[in-house]
Amino acid sequence: MSLLTVNDLRTYFHTRNGVYRAVDGVSFAVDRGETLGIVGESGSGKSVTCYSIMGLIPQPPGRIESGTAMFDGVDLLHSTAAQSRQIRGKRVAMIFQDPMTSLNPYMRVSEQIIEPLLIHEKISKTDATRRALEMLEAVGINDPEKRMNLYPHEFSGGMRQRVMIAMALITKPELLIADEPTTALDVTVQAQILELIRKMQKDLGMAVIFITHDLGVVSGLCDRVQVMYAGRIVETADTRTLFYHPKHPYTRALQRSIPSLQPKGSELYTIRGLPPDLSKPLPGCPFAPRCEFAEDKCVNTAVQLANVAPGHAHACLRAQLGEI
Repeated sequence: MSLLTVNDLRTYFHTRNGVYRAVDGVSFAVDRGETLGIVGESGSGKSVTCYSIMGLIPQPPGRIESGTAMFDGVDLLHSTAAQSRQIRGKRVAMIFQDPMTSLNPYMRVSEQIIEPLLIHEKISKTDATRRALEMLEAVGINDPEKRMNLYPHEFSGGMRQRVMIAMALITKPELLIADEPTTALDVTVQAQILELIRKMQKDLGMAVIFITHDLGVVSGLCDRVQVMYAGRIVETADTRTLFYHPKHPYTRALQRSIPSLQPKGSELYTIRGLPPDLSKPLPGCPFAPRCEFAEDKCVNTAVQLANVAPGHAHACLRAQLGEI
């Protein structure tokens, strides 16, 4: 049985300019100990999907229109405030994209790290401080006794991200959601952060949902990948299958956009056009206006995810018909 099962999640934002379908019928599952990657361009619905699961969508203007997110028998989308407090931050934790805006600039790092322990485990401040020191050391922060009493602005970007990881992991969660945790970091620090997440996952046996737009990161970290576009899942498969046998044109285009895979000296490939306006109806494939294989039927015919092999599904009409 999966640790988390999300079914038909729809999150819309009701604004003066219309209703934006940020997440439009997303379904997936995550098993214990598994790493699931969610990839796609900015605005594809990756973060909103996980914010919905965590109950962090501002309402209004956001509204969860339908769906369930079952976590160990509890529907996170319709749980009571008491149930949410017991699960969020304890059994399900999240690393946010920008640590500078996620950490409280008016509080010392020590206060922010021990807060989850004081709330969820009801231990003394002395014991919580001891565990916080151990966790800071585990995430690779040197001289944690001294750095514990500093403010977030006194840390570098990579160190702040390590503090965020320490805060998320200090309660030993069963599920970790990492929302582009390496986007603002240089390549060296990025590799260290990814190795740290991999090590902590192995030590704690937790499941991980890793959100990113970087397919290179996904290839070395994730067991399965789902590709999102315009609030929908357009392809999902195990990592090896997705990289060696992609079916959806959007997945292929994302792979062609990886600079390291381009022939040396050639012009960098870019996906033409822009993502669709999610406030307008999309009767057919949302990627059709940008797709080099699109025909009239792609624009006008609704297409659903269809299995092409065990664990591999995609939502390309022409690929499903064997035309490409």
